[in-house]
Amino acid sequence: GGAGFPTGKKWSIMHQAKDHEKYIICNADEGDPGAYMNRNEIESDPHAIIEGMIIGGYAMGASHGIAYIRAEYPLAVKRFKLAIEQAKAYGLLGNNILGSGFDFDLEIVEGAGAFVCGEETALIASIEGKAGRPVPRPPYPAEKGLYGKPTIINNVETWCNIPVIIEKGSEWFTQTGTEKSTGTKVFSLVGKVKNTGLVELPLGSTLEKFIFEIGEGTGTTKKVKAVQTGGPSGGCIPLKHFNTPVDYESLSELGAIMGSGGMVVMDQDNCMVDVAKYFLEFTTNESCGKCTPCREGLAQTLAVLSKITNGEGSEQDLDTLTLLSKTIQDTAICGLGQTAPNPVYTTLKYFKNEYKEHIHEKRCHAGECESLYLALCENSCPLHMNIPGYIELIKEDRLEEAFELTLRDNPLPGVIGRICHFHCQMRCRREMVDEPVSQGELHRYLADTMYQLGKENKIYRQLIKEKLPVTGKKIAIVGGGPAGITAAYYLVRLGHEVTIYEAMPEAGGILRYGIPQYRLPKAVLKKELKLMNKLGIKFVFNTRLGKDFSLDDLRKNHDAVYLAIGAWKNIDLNIPGEDAKGVVAGTEILKELALGKTPKLGENVVVIGGGNVAIDSARSIWRLGKKVTVVYRRDKNDMPANKDEIAEAEAEKINFHFLSAPHEILVDEKGRVKGLKIEIMERGSIDSSGRRRPIPTGKFKEIACDTVVLAIGERVDSEVFAKEGLQITKDGRIIVHPFTFQTSLEKVYAGGDAVMGPATAAEAMGMGKYAAESIDFALMNEKRFQLLFKEFEYKNAVPTDIKKN
Repeated sequence: GGAGFPTGKKWSIMHQAKDHEKYIICNADEGDPGAYMNRNEIESDPHAIIEGMIIGGYAMGASHGIAYIRAEYPLAVKRFKLAIEQAKAYGLLGNNILGSGFDFDLEIVEGAGAFVCGEETALIASIEGKAGRPVPRPPYPAEKGLYGKPTIINNVETWCNIPVIIEKGSEWFTQTGTEKSTGTKVFSLVGKVKNTGLVELPLGSTLEKFIFEIGEGTGTTKKVKAVQTGGPSGGCIPLKHFNTPVDYESLSELGAIMGSGGMVVMDQDNCMVDVAKYFLEFTTNESCGKCTPCREGLAQTLAVLSKITNGEGSEQDLDTLTLLSKTIQDTAICGLGQTAPNPVYTTLKYFKNEYKEHIHEKRCHAGECESLYLALCENSCPLHMNIPGYIELIKEDRLEEAFELTLRDNPLPGVIGRICHFHCQMRCRREMVDEPVSQGELHRYLADTMYQLGKENKIYRQLIKEKLPVTGKKIAIVGGGPAGITAAYYLVRLGHEVTIYEAMPEAGGILRYGIPQYRLPKAVLKKELKLMNKLGIKFVFNTRLGKDFSLDDLRKNHDAVYLAIGAWKNIDLNIPGEDAKGVVAGTEILKELALGKTPKLGENVVVIGGGNVAIDSARSIWRLGKKVTVVYRRDKNDMPANKDEIAEAEAEKINFHFLSAPHEILVDEKGRVKGLKIEIMERGSIDSSGRRRPIPTGKFKEIACDTVVLAIGERVDSEVFAKEGLQITKDGRIIVHPFTFQTSLEKVYAGGDAVMGPATAAEAMGMGKYAAESIDFALMNEKRFQLLFKEFEYKNAVPTDIKKN
């Protein structure tokens, strides 16, 4: 009946109206961008609509029907006209239909395309030849509608359902759907989804079923972020609510609407602030202008959104947006105005962090708001390196300047060039032509060339010379890994006295003790760490938080403390036999190898996991002359490890068992590992991670082995954090302010794995970089961070073909 209102109740009101002249209308004004459900139904089976309207006219005592179809659907109009002519020819329309004494005629009115004409009173005005503008209700159209006569409006789907319900009965119809939302519904599935098109499912089916089972996710490595339902006036629903049933009541509770049935899927590259702005631009332009809340309120809301996407927003703007949204929803006279703020309201509700990133960081991490970044590659890089700048300088053969520009943004260019996941390549525009620019090769070439020629020392001296005056502030950094080293690098250049407390014998953290020599030669790391010593960073090795010192000790003797402890604890499998002799953690094997030790392993080793630790462990063990098998519960394409590393492992003839879930570690009578029992899995539907869900088959297989390496993931040591009085999450990560990185304790900041959980080196370094900026501002009460950077002039010319000699 419209917006979930029961059709039967609506018709009964019309039936009781005493006027001898009544009208029924089919609302086929499908104005939502990307929606074409009505068009498909009209073009494929217009007779179903006509039959439904004849039945409706008979039930309500109406003798005249109108199909309001937008003029942009010429084929739909043509076929509907033809269907009307055929119905008249068979005596199904006109006077005394089939000798029943019932008169009913039907005509088409072509709409002019105004979105507001989807609202019933505006649609009636349009049919009457007036401007399509809503009018306040009551009286409702069932009492006073078209030409002042009782009028009922139903949409295309409702009219199509009527003949089937009459034929098969209401009990049959109510077997499908939910108690309050019966039947099926056709949805238009569009956006960042593999399978687009029209989808008909029972009401009550979950969003997950629509997007992952039918749509198969994004079809790429990108992750689904949200879905917007109900057209431009619909709400944006985040991934965490995709188990919600699609019915009128459930969507309303989330702040969304069913609307026309449009579903726009968005992935990680969609900025939700920009999404809200996009839909609001549409509804603002389509507002009829009759009521002030819609006419002025939407324009004001759009202005605030534009301000935020341009990097000019403030925290107060969020309160303004909330107030405007609620006011418009409560006071606009028609459904368009009342629902138009939904995209703003729901993105504020579910994605407020993105608004705050635009306001506080002046960043759009999705890369949609162009005024907030230099290039997509720079924006995607956790360190926000000036990638276009150093590439252009390399192109101009200005290697020293390119290296200096890189070094100011990234203290470990040679390291990152070898082990980075290269977030930049995931958003490289060059991929639209052939493939992304190979940032790793450029980094390595630049750093290695400078080191081999000995030209880095000149730039080192420049950085040392540029150090800001001594501030007298002392800063302690706990953890000498990527996050800690990066924070120290910037803080010491800002004039602070910095000391790194490291639990291991040398600095580097995961870079030294978690990445094999063949991937990251320790000579490269050692070379780049020399700069830290030259800058004046102090190191205290073999000291551990909670054992050799406490946070209180550091807070008493320092002006600020930065916790940058990595995720070294192994995640347990929780299967029988896990405590057997011969079961070891992948991180421990890599650590022993880095310390120059030879791990105690059998000759036949099984590595469980699909991440970088698993692959690094497998390849390292293979280099010890062992037979290695990798077991992973999902498919090969779902492995989170670097694709190049997986390919290298296969080239080294390491065995892989995919779709194999560890079920039990088999143990001999002496308590030693003798094998691994796995359950064969099969590929199921796409899950919320964007990967095929592994489904147990009930079939098992045993793999003979004498060592099992656990490498399914790592976690931080939450016990030490809790003992030190820090607020932590359920999984043990330190809770920090999202922009200042301050913990629950005064003067204590945190970053890297301790906050994010296991992350890439670049992500940890990026957090360390901006934590240094935050700490410096807290200590000095002035913004000095940009003084560490330098502008370089370069041509920035369009690349041309290289001439062959």
